[in-house]
Amino acid sequence: MRWLPALLLACSAAGASADDARARMHYLLHCGGCHLPDGRGVPPEVPSLRGDPGRLAAYPDGRRYLARIPGASQAPLSDAELTAVLNWVLTEFNADTLPADHEPLTVDEVASARRDALADPARERRAIWERHSLD
Repeated sequence: MRWLPALLLACSAAGASADDARARMHYLLHCGGCHLPDGRGVPPEVPSLRGDPGRLAAYPDGRRYLARIPGASQAPLSDAELTAVLNWVLTEFNADTLPADHEPLTVDEVASARRDALADPARERRAIWERHSLD
């Protein structure tokens, strides 16, 4: 764990705010191993975090979905830390697909959603896609 301050410093040296650097660090530690550092994942086994999450964020059930995915809901992060990571993923990897009126996820909505972890995230994602006629 002695390397964590060096990682945080490296993230901030890239021009990010301290909060963004911390969120990126948590992403790399808890999500990047499977979704890869650039968020592209290894579809279909590991979904990409580029593009689709921004489209999902346009809908209340899509916003909840992002915090209910088992890897997110069960990550060893506080509600505030998870909220920061999810918002970082949305702005870092999905800026071009976020709705124009996008509001960042709040700690309260993430805390509420993550208590209801998904058993089958792929099925729920398909259902959201169908409900909102997303292609």
